[in-house]
Amino acid sequence: MNINLTLFAQAITFFAFILFTAKFVWPPLMRAVEARQKQIADGLAAAEQGHRSLELSAQQSNEEIAKARARAGEIVAQAEKRASQMIEEAKLTAREEGNREKTAAKAEIEQEVSRAKETLRSQVAALAVAGAEKILRREVDKKVHADLLQAVQAEL
Repeated sequence: MNINLTLFAQAITFFAFILFTAKFVWPPLMRAVEARQKQIADGLAAAEQGHRSLELSAQQSNEEIAKARARAGEIVAQAEKRASQMIEEAKLTAREEGNREKTAAKAEIEQEVSRAKETLRSQVAALAVAGAEKILRREVDKKVHADLLQAVQAEL
């Protein structure tokens, strides 16, 4: 093997290329690689934080749904309770109204009975006077006739 000046020149050139690359090319490449690594790490951290945030949001939404369901159950229970109260109130009102109508009907019946009795009394009194008149075969004057009717009505 022949070592000559060309080999030394190539070695010096290669060494100069390595120094140039190490001083001017390598640092920007390393900065670009480090920046890219930092960007990737930030992206992974943001993804992890987003994942945690998603899990927290899902947990909160499940809690809110559970609260809403519980509240809906309470509202339904209150509505059912109010409906049963309204039914009971309606039944009570209907009973009271029925009792009032029954009392009014009884009072009306009593009035009708009283009127029928009065009518019957006057008819019986008139029949009694007519019968007495026929028996006596004479006319009783009006004043005596009226007094007699009232006395008979009072007795009946």
